[in-house]
Amino acid sequence: MMQSHIKSINKVAYLGVLLAFSLILSYLDSLLMFFSSIPGVKLGLANLSVIVCLYLIDYKYAFILSILKAVLSSLLFGSAFSMIYSLGGAFLSIFFMIIFYKINIIHIITVSIIGGVFHNIGQLLVAIFILKDTSILYYFPILMISGLLTGAILGFVASIVNPYIKKIISIGGNL
Repeated sequence: MMQSHIKSINKVAYLGVLLAFSLILSYLDSLLMFFSSIPGVKLGLANLSVIVCLYLIDYKYAFILSILKAVLSSLLFGSAFSMIYSLGGAFLSIFFMIIFYKINIIHIITVSIIGGVFHNIGQLLVAIFILKDTSILYYFPILMISGLLTGAILGFVASIVNPYIKKIISIGGNL
């Protein structure tokens, strides 16, 4: 009984660290403007923390982290309006990432790509709903390429850092 309580406390503590990390990455992402010539396209660096959480802590905590990241980063570095888009992307992205993660035969890079692509699909669906105009679908190919590339980059980075983070977690307290 006590052991499971300690594991829950550890998970919440790691969730807090990953949330702080995601907010730092969100800020960095807002400064970089890597794809500044393409409106609405960012690297999505903060999603690295979601991927790490999904693979090293728990899918439920990854869901919570994804939503908290969307809300807090919008409040800190965006607007209430950007929060709507961010939440639309976050919900769809984490939903499909969890599904493919649970299949357990798909590599972390592929799960990350799925997250990037569905994040952009979620934001596009929100835009169609808000604007009540489907002509925005012309932007679909650009968003798919963006989601594929950024998802692959973040998945690759996660595949490299996860073993090191797992080692740190095992020293600091097992999950």
